[in-house]
Amino acid sequence: MHARVGPPGCVDMRLLVVEDELKLAAYLHKGLTEEGFVVDLAHNGVDGLHLAMEGDYDLLVLDAMLPGIDGLGVLAALRQSKQTPVLMLTARIRVEDRVKGLQSGADDYLVKPFAFSELVARIQVLLRRARPLREADGAAVLGLADLELDLLRRKATRAGRRLDLTAKEFNLLTLLLRRQGEVLSRTEIAEQVWDMNFDSATNVIDVAVRRLRGKLDVPFERALLHTVRGMGYMLEARDP
Repeated sequence: MHARVGPPGCVDMRLLVVEDELKLAAYLHKGLTEEGFVVDLAHNGVDGLHLAMEGDYDLLVLDAMLPGIDGLGVLAALRQSKQTPVLMLTARIRVEDRVKGLQSGADDYLVKPFAFSELVARIQVLLRRARPLREADGAAVLGLADLELDLLRRKATRAGRRLDLTAKEFNLLTLLLRRQGEVLSRTEIAEQVWDMNFDSATNVIDVAVRRLRGKLDVPFERALLHTVRGMGYMLEARDP
């Protein structure tokens, strides 16, 4: 089951909340609608995945534990074809669980119970990153050598070939392109792309960079994404 309620004349961001706890779902629906969002609800993974695939949402709020298909299953299926930002909710507090979700393509994690104000703040951060102000950026397309990144269409190509990037990979590549020629530390990448404090005990950043490199560089002769040992990563078109 799902429902749509939006304030009159609301043409702002569309959210999909997938949450099986009915009271919490109703609370989030009411609160987010009052914040000016247009909100759809789904109470299980099957309905949530269907809506996420068929609808044009700006962001998903996705519970990790769902009947039918769990949150990670919904996320994995969604990432096959869409880069919609995903904020996952979980009652699990183990770091390993959150790392698994982030590595699977979640853009952020929020542990239950949480403050509604923090949820709204995290949603706003993810939306700003997903749809930056093009006028302020000064360009709708970023490029380096044969690589092009279309910010409006959220499309990446290299040598005319489409790169199948997840939302997190797209945001990571955007950051690297904006700062091309600069070495970015793991800490800075974590803060800018994951909105989290870097934990040296995890390899989230390294795994994400490795996956991005597999799509960005491996199929091509010239490498653009470079590791600077002991410092971080950089995007640069170096002479052969």
